[in-house]
Amino acid sequence: MLDRFRNFNNNFFSDEAHFHINGHVNKQNCRYWSSENPKTKHQRPLHSPKVTVWAAISAKGIIGPYFFEDFQVTVNSTEYVRMLRDFLSPQLQEFTGYNRNTWFQQDGATCHTSNESLPVVKEMFPKKLISQRGDIPWPPRSPDLTPADFFLWGYLKHRVYAHKPKTLFELKAKIRNEMSEISVSLCRRVFENFRARLEECRSRNGDHLNDIIFKK
Repeated sequence: MLDRFRNFNNNFFSDEAHFHINGHVNKQNCRYWSSENPKTKHQRPLHSPKVTVWAAISAKGIIGPYFFEDFQVTVNSTEYVRMLRDFLSPQLQEFTGYNRNTWFQQDGATCHTSNESLPVVKEMFPKKLISQRGDIPWPPRSPDLTPADFFLWGYLKHRVYAHKPKTLFELKAKIRNEMSEISVSLCRRVFENFRARLEECRSRNGDHLNDIIFKK
């Protein structure tokens, strides 16, 4: 990546993340005041309602969120292709800065790299795909590197759960609002930091970047 790109201003990095209704735990709810031990258990549902969110971040802004509505099922190739064609493709046409030289990154999830999905992604980004089985390979299990994992999801969940959404409708509304508030200047700083992480990864011969704090 460092040898191929002088900068990363024309790159999209995409990913999905789960947002659970009970994603924020209020510590006050775990305390019980009594003159003696009430032996009360704090219970939470094993599988809380959630939404699966897709987004693509670049130095010029973010495309998303897109919600995979069926929260009981892992995203599959058919759903991913539907998102690419019905959501990402028209969004790209309206996105300032998108052009035929724009690169697109995705991780190695099966729904991204299946025989059904991959031809569609390659058609949308000919010779410009960063992915397993793509034009530039993307390493598996690499959350140290991708701007979505390293920045977007953690930042977004911190902001969303501060509002303590109670329903899926409210949760999705908060995700939309908070994602729309992420400025282009912040995205630009994230991508400047991305180069620093690549350089650190190269200096470590590809090892994970444990306990590394990068300049904000």
